[in-house]
Amino acid sequence: MFEKVLIANRGEIALRINRACKEMGIATVAVHSTADADAMHVRLADESVCIGPPPAAQSYLNIPAIISACEITGAQAIHPGYGFLSENARFAEIVKEHGITFIGPEPKHIRLMGDKIAAKQAARDVGIPTVPGSEGAVGSDEEATRIAADIGYPVLIKASAGGGGRGMKVAHKPADLRLALTTARAEAKTAFANDAVYIEKYLQKPRHIEIQVLADGAGQVVHLGERDCSLQRRHQKVMEEAGSPALNDAQRKDIGGTVTRALEKLGYLGAGTVEFLYEDGRFYFIEMNTRLQVEHPVSEAITGIDIVREQIRIAGGAPLEIKQGDIGFSGHAIECRINAENPYTFLPSPGLITQFHTPGGLGVRFDSAIYAGYRIPPYYDSLAGKLIVHGRSRNECLMRLRRALDEVVVGGIETTIPLFQKLVREHDILDGDYNIHWLEHFLAKKGA
Repeated sequence: MFEKVLIANRGEIALRINRACKEMGIATVAVHSTADADAMHVRLADESVCIGPPPAAQSYLNIPAIISACEITGAQAIHPGYGFLSENARFAEIVKEHGITFIGPEPKHIRLMGDKIAAKQAARDVGIPTVPGSEGAVGSDEEATRIAADIGYPVLIKASAGGGGRGMKVAHKPADLRLALTTARAEAKTAFANDAVYIEKYLQKPRHIEIQVLADGAGQVVHLGERDCSLQRRHQKVMEEAGSPALNDAQRKDIGGTVTRALEKLGYLGAGTVEFLYEDGRFYFIEMNTRLQVEHPVSEAITGIDIVREQIRIAGGAPLEIKQGDIGFSGHAIECRINAENPYTFLPSPGLITQFHTPGGLGVRFDSAIYAGYRIPPYYDSLAGKLIVHGRSRNECLMRLRRALDEVVVGGIETTIPLFQKLVREHDILDGDYNIHWLEHFLAKKGA
């Protein structure tokens, strides 16, 4: 096993990785920009290295600086967390070329799943159901028109290299298609330097269901159940729960088995998440994330498995200690992403935190790297913390979450806590009756 790991990230996920390493007896190296010199992950790591000025392109995305930090400190492995370089196949290759272990999947799988068209084809090839649509990138507008007519409106235009909702547009009727194509291509070109787009059937009221997997690269693959991530705004997840109130045990077992068999065929290594749209009892593959997910704690809560620890063990060459039959699903868990944003306009709210109090009690976890006196910088993602609550049942979990949200204090900045305090009192949320469009409609009615 590794003696020292460099954490190529910041904020709560850097702190989360640091904790896992400490519990495994592994020394840690934090990298940071000048804006993060006082960050909690820097304070708690065994060593720290400044890798550049505040802009991410000059620090957290600065591959030579990160590799140099590894060589200077003697770190044997790099954990990329999520975001930044976590799904950059070339970075994973460079890490290996320097004799350092990348704690994550093989570069070939990162590259494959990073191309949405190739990923969709690969999913079909290994038996995962996909959304009806084009076989690959669409060329001319005329070709797009023919495909849309075949699968039926509304249709969704998606960037091949996309993510986070960028390069994604809906055409509800033929007259909308040309503008949707032009806009999606322009957004994709700007965001990803790749204007290739493809077309899928636009599902009316789907849920977003994802399956968390762990694989040791030697044929052993297990799933940790599903997460329901249907509460979204502009294709960005806001709240997640495990398991999904929409699935029963038979459906859970069926889709979990489909995914694990597929990843066995791929020879996948490490942690990953296969994401689906779910409507009328059917699953449709949309993408695979070849990294740790923001929402991984809800899966940890219902299984008792430390996903980050397993990532590190697998990268170190250890086989999975757990088999599918060993994994039980206990109770229910929900995560709220508490962002430094206005709760309704979602405008960022960086600044000085004047007060900070976390909730406690049975089944309550708060993953965050903020503290009273810390100044949230304006340069990065606005995630301030994650409130994760676990209960024996979904109802107990919701009641505990309501109580915990009322205990959180983050003074000096705006946060999304007031939004969650309203959501956990909405009948649709309490009943589990929502889809990926629900939150947008809720906010529109509230005038947000």
